[in-house]
Amino acid sequence: MRKSILLLAALAPFLLSAQLGIKAGINFANVTSASSINPGSQSGFVAGLFLAPQSRGIIGSRTELLFSRQGYSFKSGATTGNVKLDYLVIPQFMALNITKFVQVQFGVQLAFLLNAKADSSSAQGGAGQYPGALSYYNKFDYGFGAGVELHPVAGLVIGARYNISISKMYSSLETGQAPAFSSADAKNNIVQVFTGWIFGGKGK
Repeated sequence: MRKSILLLAALAPFLLSAQLGIKAGINFANVTSASSINPGSQSGFVAGLFLAPQSRGIIGSRTELLFSRQGYSFKSGATTGNVKLDYLVIPQFMALNITKFVQVQFGVQLAFLLNAKADSSSAQGGAGQYPGALSYYNKFDYGFGAGVELHPVAGLVIGARYNISISKMYSSLETGQAPAFSSADAKNNIVQVFTGWIFGGKGK
């Protein structure tokens, strides 16, 4: 109990000075290192909350909690299809305030897979769903991100970000048992465009 009180006391200045924000945008997602399935891009969305400590200096920080729908299209032999992945993403970024209107952000992010859906069709006219698609994926993903954010007026936020994972999307795949949508070395690769609002003004 005493340790919890001391921790809250230590964090109190940070929490009281931090500003809460909301953001939402579009994902342009794909996968890298997946030549065996000839991947293509898939659009999705991202939405969530962020904590932006006030900073009048050059260096700041950004902590976010986001829901991200992403995925990819694929072609494997005569089979084509789409994959949709839902992640809970926690980015922790450093922010560099170039001016009070422009901020460059970069850092790391962790992601937890919530759901996976895959469908396919073939040149012979067959089509199908993969109800067990989630079982093929790693539930934990991590990587790096970087982007630019504009604060043009009041609490308005406009930005773009590039995220790339360094962990493999798939858990162990046995030869001959891997589904058409899978590739052993595939990694998430996303470009985001978003807008949002920081409550309490310009944040600087």
